[in-house]
Amino acid sequence: MTREEFARLLSDFTHSAESGDGARFARHFCEDGIYHDYIYGPHTGRADIAHMMQDLFHRDATDYRWEMFDPVFDGAMGYAWSLSSFTSTIPQFKGKRVVIDGMSRFIVRDGLIAEYRESVNGGVAMSQLGVDPERMAKVFRRWTGWLIERPETQDYLARPTGSRAKSFNQ
Repeated sequence: MTREEFARLLSDFTHSAESGDGARFARHFCEDGIYHDYIYGPHTGRADIAHMMQDLFHRDATDYRWEMFDPVFDGAMGYAWSLSSFTSTIPQFKGKRVVIDGMSRFIVRDGLIAEYRESVNGGVAMSQLGVDPERMAKVFRRWTGWLIERPETQDYLARPTGSRAKSFNQ
């Protein structure tokens, strides 16, 4: 896959997300693909990814937009900066519009997404929604747990200062 093909994948990926068609969105993933969502957590396999997009995200939001910018791709891994926005349908936040930016990492295998991770400042979204500070704290603790428990984070924390992961020492 070239950088241009990756850019086309991202365009179709985000159009699929905007459509709310979970099956269409999930077809961008390998059968065993994983989508790590910063709100709904990890989802594995096409059926679970389709469920997350269609039955969770589009249940809680409407008027969804998502665009990726400045894609980079090395043949197996890609990154892009994004802007996304939505209007909440969650009863206590109904009608509130949110816009956020984020960074996305894609591991691609055979032209499909094997793993998707995103880094988004969800506090910005919660501030726009008017989320109660105690609820924010609860969510931030969950996100902290997800970060600390990741094998990559554990490996990083176990290495002494100044050392680097083997993949970065090439």
